[in-house]
This record gives sequence, C-alpha cells and structure tokens, in this order.
Amino acid sequence: MSAVSDRLPTFPWDKLTPYKATAAAHPDGIVDLSVGTPVDPVPELIQKALVAAADSPGYPTVWGTPELRDAITGWVERRLGARDVSHRHVLPVVGSKELVAWLPTQLGLGPGDRVAYPRLAYPTYEVGARLARAEYEAYDDPTELDPEGLKLLWLNSPSNPTGRVLPKEELTRIVAWAREHGILLFSDECYLELGWEADPVSVLHPEVNGGSYEGIVAVHSLSKRSNLAGYRAAFLAGDPAVLAPLLEIRKHGGMMTPAPTQAAVIAALCDDEHVRVQRERYAARRTLLREALLAHGFRIEHSEASLYLWATRGESCWDTVSHLAERGILVAPGDFYGPAGAQFVRVALTATDERVAAAVQRL
Repeated sequence: MSAVSDRLPTFPWDKLTPYKATAAAHPDGIVDLSVGTPVDPVPELIQKALVAAADSPGYPTVWGTPELRDAITGWVERRLGARDVSHRHVLPVVGSKELVAWLPTQLGLGPGDRVAYPRLAYPTYEVGARLARAEYEAYDDPTELDPEGLKLLWLNSPSNPTGRVLPKEELTRIVAWAREHGILLFSDECYLELGWEADPVSVLHPEVNGGSYEGIVAVHSLSKRSNLAGYRAAFLAGDPAVLAPLLEIRKHGGMMTPAPTQAAVIAALCDDEHVRVQRERYAARRTLLREALLAHGFRIEHSEASLYLWATRGESCWDTVSHLAERGILVAPGDFYGPAGAQFVRVALTATDERVAAAVQRL
C-alpha cells in the first residue's frame, strides 16, 4: 500500500487547515470559498426521481439502463450540438474525479507513456498519471508538445481553476493535431453549462471534430449544473472504440453508478429549467464577488466561465490566503493547480447568498 501512496503528492487541501481555523475564528463565522462544492438544494424533481427508485435491491449495470443512455444521448445532441450519438457513444461513470484518477490505468498506460494536461490544471490529471506510473507534463499549447510517446492529452474548457474557455477554432486545431499524431484526446467539459462572458463549445460539436468522434472523448458531470456532487454522477461521450474496452474493464471492476442515482440523472438531463435557475444564482453571486474583489485591489484574469474567479494581488498566493483568512474568508491558493498559479487564488462562487453577502461586506 505504501508503494502506491508514495507515488502521490501531499493532498493539497490539507495545507489549508491552519488558514481554515483562522477564518473560522471570525466573529461572524467563516465564508468558505475554497472548494467548489454546491450548497444549494438538489432540485425537487431530481430528489423525487431518486426516492422513486429507492427500492432497488438488485445490482445496477455499469453501462446503465437504456433509459439512462437515452437521456445522455439526448442531452449530448440537444445541448452540445453533437450528431448521430448512439448508446455505443456514451458511458456513465461514478463521478468525474474517479474517472480522471483511474483513466490512465484503465487505458493500460505505464512507464514510458506520457500524459499531458494544461499548465494550470485540476491536480487529479497528474495523480492519474502517477497512479499508472506514466510520465506527465504540463503544456501551454498542446500542439507544441513532442508527440512521441504521448498517449493521453487532457483538455479542460472551461478551465478549473482559471475559467478560461478555448474558442472553437483552437479546439478544432488541437483535435486535428491529436488525430494526426494518433494521440487520444479527453476533454474535461464539466463546467460547460456555466459560461458567463463566453459560450463554451464541446469537442463533440461537428464543427470541431468534422463529424467524427474518432480519438476524442468528452467528460461531463452533473455535480455543478444540477447540484449533484453528493450523488456521484457523470458520464463520457465520444469514440466507441475507446468506450467499449473501458466498459469491459469497469464491469470487471464493479464501477457501477447506483440505480437510484441513475434515475436521478435521467430526471436531471431531461430538464433544463433547474439549470437555468441555478445559473442565475451563480451569476448573481459572481457579480457581487467580482466587484468586491476588484474594489479590494484584486485583478481578475480569465474567469469568463466556470464556478470560480481567478484573482491576484500580485503577491504570493499564500500571503493572499492569509490576508483573506484574517477576514474570515477562505480561498484556494493558486499553486494547488501548478507553479504558474503561485500569485493567484481561486475564489469559488459556491456559498449561500448570505455568506457571499458577508464576504462582500468584509472586503
């Protein structure tokens, strides 16, 4: 066991513990804007679907029910503009983090294989490579990477942590380059529903992929759009030649989305109104926090989408974390996401209206 854990970095969030204690000591309590975990209620129609499926004594299937696959294919076509999506093009997963962490292993990658991800990125891309004993590297422009031995290329648009959105033309160029060199491309699109000053586009859009899903897979989650982080509900969509062997591996591993969660996902994907309502909540919080941070002397970069504001005061991110903790506000240091974030903090929009108002007042 130690041989596996020794491959991994220190769990970054543990480093925030003393700053969380400082923030919690504020007379009016902590405003936790560090982890992007939803705080608003699960929409009622989703809760009802979960309860209605509660009597599920049998094992669920890894591939999900036909109704779940119908819901996923329908959403992918309706929302992302994808075409000719069949059940073979989709695969439910038990939350997107599980998929990201274990994908290189499930793809059979190992020593000598390379995994690449953005310069500022979700730390689990690196963790997945480490678990597989594969090599890993960060990029600014993936098409400048050496393609030799590069087996898995991660895109992330909208970005966590920066909120940057890759335009359609750039996605098209990257997809073409990856195909030219036979590199498998996975696009993490979990924040796609949360575009503010940009309209995020999926790699599944025919204007990006030329009408073919060869060599590309998109990752989507219901955690943010539907407040279902506690349900562990996500899915893949893309190349059947990639998804079919993943399905077989996941059958052997028992990686099954619970049956009640599958029913909840169907309800969530078939309803767009609750997504609109939640977007409005986040948009209002974003406006308040953005204005307060700017007035407090911060500069905000990117942040045109996602659930975060990528902010800097031109100092060490830990100095900024300390500065805000003394005001009872907890944020994530930018170096959690790579050395390039050393002077930034990530400010989440995931706090109640009351707590956001408290943060604004303190700033």
